[in-house]
Amino acid sequence: MQRTVVLLVVGLTPRLVGEHTPHLARLAKKGAQRPLATITPAVTCSVQSTFVTGALPREHGIVANGWYFRDLAEVWLWRQSNHLVAGKKVWELGRERDPSFTCAKMFWWYNMYSSADWSVTPRPMYPADGRKLPDVYAHPSELRDELNGALGTFPLFNFWGPLADLRSSRWITDATKRVFAAKQPTLTLTYLPHLDYDLQRFGPRDPRVAPALREVDALCGELIDMAEAAGARVVVLSEYGITEVSGPVHINRALRAAGLIALRREMGRELLDAGASAAFAVADHQLAHVYVRDPGRVAEVRRVLERVDGIERLLDREEQAALGLDHPRSGELVALSRADRWFTYYFWEDDAVAPDYARTVDIHRKPGYDPVELFFDPRLAFPKLKAARRVLGKKLGLRNLLDVIGLDASIVRGSHGRVTDDPDDGPVLLSNAPELIPEGPVSATSVRDLLLSHVFDGERSAQGSTASAAAPA
Repeated sequence: MQRTVVLLVVGLTPRLVGEHTPHLARLAKKGAQRPLATITPAVTCSVQSTFVTGALPREHGIVANGWYFRDLAEVWLWRQSNHLVAGKKVWELGRERDPSFTCAKMFWWYNMYSSADWSVTPRPMYPADGRKLPDVYAHPSELRDELNGALGTFPLFNFWGPLADLRSSRWITDATKRVFAAKQPTLTLTYLPHLDYDLQRFGPRDPRVAPALREVDALCGELIDMAEAAGARVVVLSEYGITEVSGPVHINRALRAAGLIALRREMGRELLDAGASAAFAVADHQLAHVYVRDPGRVAEVRRVLERVDGIERLLDREEQAALGLDHPRSGELVALSRADRWFTYYFWEDDAVAPDYARTVDIHRKPGYDPVELFFDPRLAFPKLKAARRVLGKKLGLRNLLDVIGLDASIVRGSHGRVTDDPDDGPVLLSNAPELIPEGPVSATSVRDLLLSHVFDGERSAQGSTASAAAPA
């Protein structure tokens, strides 16, 4: 077997591999670079599940980053149990081919209760007093203590939110290096989220993205050098490409205006009552699952949404089947936005009665994805000072909200979820084993078997791999 390291660099595209990414460009030049033909929806949980199973959402069941659990009448995003993902995983197939095969799964999604040999994923602690404390979940459990002892606590608040930056990817890189050296996994899967943040904040063509490109490329350089020094093969890939957007589509407000959404009031705030709604949408970037309680009203809901500016397509079950998205978890309709737009989850019409969680970073309570969480509210004069005071209050036992997020969705400049019109703006795959990469685009459904081929096909010596790494570009 040939040890293989897989770097999932979120948001990387063929267009972004170049001047600001010398390590990745060098890997592409001496190896292979191909466009990656992703799936619908082109979002984290769905695409990663396709990568590890080789299946489409109709089979593995991950129809978005979250969905409406009809039996609970609740919307849940960013669940972590691997039991939600149907299908045989890449590490399970590897183990069948050779019982000595092992896998380390570092921060890929659905990482709790996975059958991988080693896994680490963000998992805050939630004490009964309402605090959220940074932490990770790891298997085996002692791995958590090993990594925390060596690296310090995982910087959760730099993994997502207005403070999201290089520090989370730095921690993941260091953790991956330690696990790779100490555990000697056959297949190492690691996830570097850093580039994604500024691509969504500013859009891919904004010059402010260049520093993030250089920073994530430097981390990739460390991991590539580590892998090739050990004679391992290297694959770099991404789930989606982020394209520029000009504004949001408030799909739930359109459904509300048509009298289809039910609300309830709590302490003067409006909350979505999903179970009582005739129709509502779970927004996820450029895709939204629209759940219609009465199947006889699907045509009515479709007519409402066909009039909404910014919606490009509406897919019924038959149309979903053409994209491999026809799973019971999917909405009765699936909406896709235009390339220059994206969907908010917003269902209120007056910001004064928006739910209290709307102005916080709360990925589990919000009934849809909210990229505005990447920004401090621009109206706040000293947002970091306000955040520090709120955190101090929590440490002193006070109940307060970390309400530093604005409600102006127009500030988001990049999004994803639909397959990009130009492959150069879509995801990419690189490998230092060009002989294993077919010509033309690589489909997301073929990634699982492609990774297995890197482990099992055409083994080469560590000496040859290291020599290749030292060769000039």
